[in-house]
Amino acid sequence: MSTEPSQDTMAPAQHWRAYGPLDLHPILVHAMEAFNEQGYHGTSVRNIAGRVGVTVPALYYHYENKQALLATLLETSIKDVLDRCRAAAAEAGPAPLARFSGMVESIVLYMAHRRSLAFLDTEIRSLEPGNRVRYVALRDYLQHMLLDTVEAGRAEGVFTTPIPADAVRSVLIMCQGVANWFRPDGPLTAEEVAERHVLLSLGTVGHPGAVTGEATLPFPRRTPLRHPSPTRSTSRGPAPRPSR
Repeated sequence: MSTEPSQDTMAPAQHWRAYGPLDLHPILVHAMEAFNEQGYHGTSVRNIAGRVGVTVPALYYHYENKQALLATLLETSIKDVLDRCRAAAAEAGPAPLARFSGMVESIVLYMAHRRSLAFLDTEIRSLEPGNRVRYVALRDYLQHMLLDTVEAGRAEGVFTTPIPADAVRSVLIMCQGVANWFRPDGPLTAEEVAERHVLLSLGTVGHPGAVTGEATLPFPRRTPLRHPSPTRSTSRGPAPRPSR
């Protein structure tokens, strides 16, 4: 599994902040929906074929087995995140503050706009050993992109965390959690959620301006920081799976 930008399963975005309809093969779309609703082990190939409206042999013509469907979906997801994160870093330039902020923003926007695909990260435990090793290598690559930037920021005095590796892991866990609870009709837009997570992440890596509220973001603030309206329900992720 290569860390090069993805060229096969899903076309690269025109801009890392741009999101159109999810462009996946119908078999992958229905497999993704089934895995999110029922879990990997609770979903059969026959169930996926029935959702697509094809026979089981026809499904096997396109994908070797159910494991190949999960591995393809997870690879598609992490490669898209990497593509967008690279693009955000390149656009930001060499300054660690701008690079880190752009990468965090790109990750959160992905988790919000592609939450059904990103939510499948919870199924990493269902990957067979070889597929798991390759997927974890890609996820580690993303983590090291952030860590290298934080280390550069520490060298310049922009970030002050004494535990950069732990701080970066915490940032990624927080960002990935957006896929679990965000919904488009919630009290905050994806862009507002991303902005808040940039501020939270800057605080995690010890940027002084994040603590005082004086952090200079690499994009204009979209709204004043505000509490969500109590009249609207809180956001939540994909419908919970039935217990199994």
